[in-house]
Amino acid sequence: MPPEAAPPFDYSVRRSDRARRVRVRVDPRDGAVEVVLPRRAAAREAASAVVELRGWIARRQADVARAQARVAARSGTVPYLGVDLVLMPEAGRTRVHRRGDILLVPEDALAARAAIERWYRRQARLEIAPRLDAAAAAVGKSYTKLTIRDQRTRWGSCSSSGAMSFNWRLLLAPEAVLEYVVRHEAAHLAVMDHSPRFWALMNRLMPGYELPRRWLRDHGATLVL
Repeated sequence: MPPEAAPPFDYSVRRSDRARRVRVRVDPRDGAVEVVLPRRAAAREAASAVVELRGWIARRQADVARAQARVAARSGTVPYLGVDLVLMPEAGRTRVHRRGDILLVPEDALAARAAIERWYRRQARLEIAPRLDAAAAAVGKSYTKLTIRDQRTRWGSCSSSGAMSFNWRLLLAPEAVLEYVVRHEAAHLAVMDHSPRFWALMNRLMPGYELPRRWLRDHGATLVL
């Protein structure tokens, strides 16, 4: 019997009690490959999955590389719900302040990056809360909590208790993408799965949701500072 082919990519393995099958993920930020194994799965299943999906992994990593190139080409700007904000460093500044389409930031590059992220996190709550209130009302439900996070693989979530979580990086996307994710998670307040009933509800909440959904799938890797 011939030996199994060696995995063509470096990868990490994470075991999950919730996983029912082997899943392979490519991090949209850096192209790192992660294999999620069910708790009882054999370790060799990770290598087999990477070998089997090598073509898909290569395509996803190429997408990430193209996205990183687009991010590098921004040249002194950051996106905000479809608008490009020009970064203007100021000596002595510690907090970010927006003035029209200009973002006043700290002069030091590292301090500026941290301050910009803190600003986006604050803005995310301000942008998402009223949208979520409206979407929840549209499905006749209420949520229990709103949390802004920096998940590596999820844009939003809705727990069975009605706790809502959203990724602040959604503010780096066009506004329609943010609207889609908020309405998607609000729809889960009424339908927790992704059954035809869920997508019918989404179609009522946001006709044409397929376009921002596709944008997020194709360009999500660009949503980084």
